[in-house]
Amino acid sequence: MDTANQIVSVGTFGVLKLPLGFIRVLEWLFAIFAFATCGGYSGQLRVSVDCVNKTDSNLSIGINFAYPFRLHQVYFDAPLCQGKKQERLFLIGDYSSSAEFFVTIAVFAFLYSLLATVVYIFFQNKYRENNRGPLIDFIVTVVFSFLWLVSSSAWAKGLSDVKVATDPDEVLLLMSACKVQNNKCGSVYGPIWSGLNTSVVFGFLNFVLWAGNIWFVFKETGWHKSGQRYPSSTSEKQAGGFNQQPYNQGSFEQENFAQSGGLSAQGDLGQQSSYSQVGGYAHSGPISFANQM
Repeated sequence: MDTANQIVSVGTFGVLKLPLGFIRVLEWLFAIFAFATCGGYSGQLRVSVDCVNKTDSNLSIGINFAYPFRLHQVYFDAPLCQGKKQERLFLIGDYSSSAEFFVTIAVFAFLYSLLATVVYIFFQNKYRENNRGPLIDFIVTVVFSFLWLVSSSAWAKGLSDVKVATDPDEVLLLMSACKVQNNKCGSVYGPIWSGLNTSVVFGFLNFVLWAGNIWFVFKETGWHKSGQRYPSSTSEKQAGGFNQQPYNQGSFEQENFAQSGGLSAQGDLGQQSSYSQVGGYAHSGPISFANQM
């Protein structure tokens, strides 16, 4: 426990508090729920055939099916209402492609989310080295977002087809005894679809998580940082220009002060010379006037 507390205190697990790491953990958990609810499903339905001759009837015919939903391989025996004769029937449809594709994407998403979380925590320096880690992470995130959307949509369509193929009323149409009006056929109970419905919901939730995480992964790439590089340099230049203004203004004031001082000195000298000149003119004025007299 002390070692774990030391690791946490160092800040190695601090990335899990950020959206990038926190969403990766959610992706890991939701991927588990997606492939567990789909890959671990098994269902059953029961129908009954009540023949005119009660001894030939079978009031509980169980039909079991499970992942990967190759229904054309699922068979059951139904009475013909002709003595003890029975017929072997198969369900219709093969929906393994969409189901297996969905589970495969969920498993690989689970593995990648786990790997990415470990890299975020223990190999952060190597992840950011040469910007390769964020770029690879960004591309993989975009690809998985697209794959989640495709696989979830395909599995949603496949699930609707499985529901139709395993509907007890549709299964009764396959039985020869049910085509005879005197025989009574009915449904005992149908499959429970809550697990598979949940798998579709988790599929689309995974798509939302991966698509939303694209932005946070993109912020770690050099593309986003290079986009912010030019505005930051421009602001730095502007800030530098504002910082240089006090220095230039001070030097300009000093020059103005020196010039004003020089001008005042020159003005004093000019005033003195003008005073002397005025005095001179005043002295010469009476002399010229006396001569005129």
